[in-house]
Amino acid sequence: MKKVTMQDVANKAGVSKSTVSQYINNRYEYMADATKLRIREAIRELEYIPNFAAKSLKQKKSSTIGVIVANILHVFSTEIIRAIEDVCEKNDFHLFVCNADDHPKKERDYIEMLVAKQVDGLIIFPTGKNQDLYQDLKKSNFPIVFVDRMIDQPLYPVLMLDNEKAAEIAVEQLIKAGRRKIGIVSTSIILNVTPRVERIQGYKKTLQKHGISPNENWIIATDRHNIIKELESVWQQKERPEAFFATNDLSLIELLKFLRSQQVRIPEDVSVIAIDDSHFLEIACPPITAIKQPTFEIGKDAAETLLNLIAHPEMQESYKMKRYSPQLIERESI
Repeated sequence: MKKVTMQDVANKAGVSKSTVSQYINNRYEYMADATKLRIREAIRELEYIPNFAAKSLKQKKSSTIGVIVANILHVFSTEIIRAIEDVCEKNDFHLFVCNADDHPKKERDYIEMLVAKQVDGLIIFPTGKNQDLYQDLKKSNFPIVFVDRMIDQPLYPVLMLDNEKAAEIAVEQLIKAGRRKIGIVSTSIILNVTPRVERIQGYKKTLQKHGISPNENWIIATDRHNIIKELESVWQQKERPEAFFATNDLSLIELLKFLRSQQVRIPEDVSVIAIDDSHFLEIACPPITAIKQPTFEIGKDAAETLLNLIAHPEMQESYKMKRYSPQLIERESI
């Protein structure tokens, strides 16, 4: 198959080669939106991989990496970024951090921008909806590490929590405390986000293991701003949960706001446990029991894995998924 060149892209888009070069190098402040769109579509249709990706990798010109997180508001994300930064500093690398907001288009734009800036590799919390771009970069042997999430087709090393085990520990703690009417609160699973889906699966499996049928009305998985509204609907039902499992820190915040508004006492009226620990859980009233992820270990491993791939790109196929064990932090909310 003939290798696609920059000139092929220019011909397809009806522009000059220099205009394509300016677009690829992110120098298009005065370029018309229609021109940018034609070039982007031409690159996509022709599956053009800019030569600078491989060139930058071989020559290590930039000594930079990019990190694209799904949602930087999560404590999980910020702690992992900090660990990545520590490793980069020790190895004389710099990093760009981008927040995709769980939005596939934002993720694509950031990937394209970072590659255009000739970063040497990427650490991505993938949305999973840019499979074609992931595959294109794979073809060019561009170093990437995925964190926290899987995609449909295995392409890169993946580092993530054992989510079903974390959910099992959480639910069994509630059952151990005598709670059998257990609800779950999660942010949206519309994009099939791996940890959220796996935690809900683990919740259901653990209840069933203990002879408890999950109440589908008590499974809340929606956008953060809708969680309180969904909880209000649950609270209007004749039968209410006597415990809640929050699948991450953002859903926990909404749950605690709701319980406070209803003057529900924790743990006297309702027990609470969550995945993702943070300092504010220690000083909450009462302190909240949590399932901790080894965020600094994950971040350190992600950075070291990526730097190793940058130095030895031929080793990419030898990396597989790595799961991390969750840790129970017992406090006073159960």
